[in-house]
Amino acid sequence: MAAMPTSHDLSTLWLRVFLEVARNGSFTVAARTLGWTQSAVSRQVSSLEAALGGAPLFDRLPRGVRLTEAGRVLVPHAEAVVGALHGAARELAALREVAGGRLRFGAFATADAALVPRALAAFRARHPGVLLTREEGFTPALLDRLTAGHLDLAVVSTTGGTPLDAYELHHLLDESLYVAVPADHPLANHPGPVRLDRLADADWISGGSRPEGTLLDAALRQGFRPRVAHVVGEWTAKLGYVAAGLGVTLVPALAAESVRPDVALVPVLDERAPARAVYAATVRGRSLSPAAEAFIGVLREVAAELTASPG
Repeated sequence: MAAMPTSHDLSTLWLRVFLEVARNGSFTVAARTLGWTQSAVSRQVSSLEAALGGAPLFDRLPRGVRLTEAGRVLVPHAEAVVGALHGAARELAALREVAGGRLRFGAFATADAALVPRALAAFRARHPGVLLTREEGFTPALLDRLTAGHLDLAVVSTTGGTPLDAYELHHLLDESLYVAVPADHPLANHPGPVRLDRLADADWISGGSRPEGTLLDAALRQGFRPRVAHVVGEWTAKLGYVAAGLGVTLVPALAAESVRPDVALVPVLDERAPARAVYAATVRGRSLSPAAEAFIGVLREVAAELTASPG
C-alpha cells in the first residue's frame, strides 16, 4: 500500500483550484474565474484527489458539482493553508515597501542627543507601519547584541579602538571635538580652535580614570597625559561639574546642542585625524531588511544635515 502523502506533497495550486470549485459549485464557473479551461481545472482537482488517496472530493452532478464528505473535511484545511500563504505574501509585500515589519537598533549615548532622535522622527513619519525598538549602550555591548541577532543595526563609534572588522560599516560622519570650559574661563572666547596641550595643566572630567579608550585619546595624541580629577559617566553631570569650575571636559559634536548656557565650547584643533568616526554597523554577510536599509538612509540624511550645520 502506498504511503499517504505528507503536507509538502500537496500543491498549493491544487488547493486554490479546489476552493474555487467548492465556492462556485461548478468546474465551468471556477475555470472562468481563474481564466483557465474546464479541463485544466478538472485535472488539478483529480491530481489533488489522487494525492489524498483517491477519495473523490466532489460528486459530479448533471449541473455542477457538490462537495463529498471528504471535500467538506478538506475545506477548512485548504482555507487555512491558502490564507496563510496570502498573509505571508501581504507581509512580505509590506516589508518590501517598508510598510510593516520591525526594526531593532541600538545607539551609543552621544548619538542619542541629536542624530538618532531626528532620524527616528523622520523614519516614523515616512514609515509609520514599522515597529521600532531602540537600545542604548556602549559600542562594544551594542556590537555583541548585533552579533547575537538581538539587533538589526547599531549606531557605533570608533572611540576606544573596538575591533570593527567583522561588521559592515555604513559611514555616517566624522565627529569633531570641543573642550567644554566654564563660561568665565580664559579660553571661553577664544577666536578659533585650540590645541589640547593648552589645557595640559587643567583638571579633567572624564568617563574613565584612564584616558586610553576615551575621548581623551586626543590628548595623548598631542603629547600629554591629562589629569583626570573626576570620573563622571553622564553628559549632563559632566557639564554640571564644568559649570561649577571643577574642571574641563571633551564634548563630541553630536552632543554640542545639549550644552548649558553657563558652559562655553571651544573647538579642538587635532591635526592628525577627526576624534572619531560614527557608523551604522550591521553584521557582514547578513541580509539587511528593507526597513534597515531605509533607516540607514535616513541616518545618513540627518548626519549630513548635522555636519552642514554643527551645534
